Amino acid sequence: MGTPPLSPWAVLVPTLVLVGLWAPCVVSRQPNFIIILADDVGWGDLGANWAETKETPHLDQLAAEGTRFVDFHSAASTCSPSRASLLTGRLGLRNGVTHNFAISSLGGLPRNETTLAEVLREAGYSTGAIGKWHLGHHGHHHPNSRGFDYYFGIPYSHDMGCTDTPGYNLPPCPPCPQHSTAARVARKDCYTEVALPLLENVTIVQQPVELGSLARRYAEEAERFIQRASAKGQPFFLYLALAHMHVPLVPPLPPAPGRGVYGASLGEMDALVGRVKEAADSLGRGSTLLWFTGDNGPWAQKCELAGRLGPFVGAWQRQRGGSSAKQTTWEGGHRVPALVYWPGHVPASRTSQALLSILDIFPTLVALAGAALPPNRRFDGLDVSPVLFGWSDVGHKVLLHPNSGAAGKVGEIEALRLAQYKAFYTTGGALACDGSTGPAQQHHPPLIFNLDRDIQEQEPLDVASREYQAVLPAISRAYAQALQDIAADNVSVADYSQDPAAIPCCNVQHVGCRCHGATRDPHVESRTPWLCL
Repeated sequence: MGTPPLSPWAVLVPTLVLVGLWAPCVVSRQPNFIIILADDVGWGDLGANWAETKETPHLDQLAAEGTRFVDFHSAASTCSPSRASLLTGRLGLRNGVTHNFAISSLGGLPRNETTLAEVLREAGYSTGAIGKWHLGHHGHHHPNSRGFDYYFGIPYSHDMGCTDTPGYNLPPCPPCPQHSTAARVARKDCYTEVALPLLENVTIVQQPVELGSLARRYAEEAERFIQRASAKGQPFFLYLALAHMHVPLVPPLPPAPGRGVYGASLGEMDALVGRVKEAADSLGRGSTLLWFTGDNGPWAQKCELAGRLGPFVGAWQRQRGGSSAKQTTWEGGHRVPALVYWPGHVPASRTSQALLSILDIFPTLVALAGAALPPNRRFDGLDVSPVLFGWSDVGHKVLLHPNSGAAGKVGEIEALRLAQYKAFYTTGGALACDGSTGPAQQHHPPLIFNLDRDIQEQEPLDVASREYQAVLPAISRAYAQALQDIAADNVSVADYSQDPAAIPCCNVQHVGCRCHGATRDPHVESRTPWLCL
């Protein structure tokens, strides 16, 4: 696993690549793009990656018909920063999004950052976002103001607000008060957050959202969006950000024996992906690129409701307490599953070990659409279309891993990957299932692991060894160059201020916010428009 072995005595100073690896690939027409982003999914949650997983037949089929990337990484190990990087091709230290936005946040992804949707819409694409946004919902931070013609989904995570049918959570979320006169007085045992809203464009169509039907509705909306764009003869970009697997939704059926709640939810996500792939194929095989990946690793503190790390257990950290998954810079925090499917273009049944990132989605899709990258800014992602097409297996020479809340200052570059070597300047664990958190530790010189020999990150190289001494100068130069490049860039700053008035609420007269007829399907029954903000 990882890139081919690199002799430490032959390590050269890498150049931080900020432009594409290849000239834009020529296609006969503008392709359609579907990006499916799973939430808190583990590398081992796909059967194609981890033989113990049995709940993902559709995703496994997607891997068999496309290319599987086994050394693919999120740009951060938590929600908002990872999503901001996907849509901008830039790390949080550049785009300003270094930690999560709240339900009362006034800001979001800075307005001076250009999103992938804005670039593609300018290039003639119909653009749609379905699912979790979490990049600001107040005012002009809403998806409809960030390049998306259509939006349907929830503005943040589905455990950031109460619901009448709570998702599986630890601790559990008690139901909101029922709609009645008595409901106007909050009970002490009720979750005090405002009910989770479901939006269609800027209208709240359901509050609280019915979690049990959310997967079905996402699939239906994705199918409708694809059909509408196809009917207009317009290329489309669909960004489908799933609620799965953050905390499992209510399973539609009791879980099968031995499957458990998490397994049932994983199966539900798999079926949703299968429906979207089927809709894409119905347009004609070869016209749509589908890219499935995750925003970060599993949320370990959720215990049996957290995803599977596969072999990326961060053993060094585990010995010192705390989780080595979500929020951390250990492999389990940012190495995520990735599959790309595009019949006739992306090879089938191929496994690539190229070092790639969620940052690469932006420049790759822009190149494939025949569009141009926004000027006056630098990008951390690469145009990796040669890797997708099987012409190359060379990705990043250097990949940066920012702190996402486990230790140190959020957004700061605390780990760096150079070929098979990974250097930690700061280590720390996130909250684990047992309640422990590993202490933050500074490392000067850095801890260095050789991932080709030690994928579990168990034993760092001996600082006195010839291998360590040979590779350290190249790592140090790459780290210094990266920080200098970011400091010289056109850097944005996000507004993280909060105000209760920014919380989406369809009816402030009701405790927790509640819409009349909230169980209606807006596509089959009339509804009163409740404007969001």
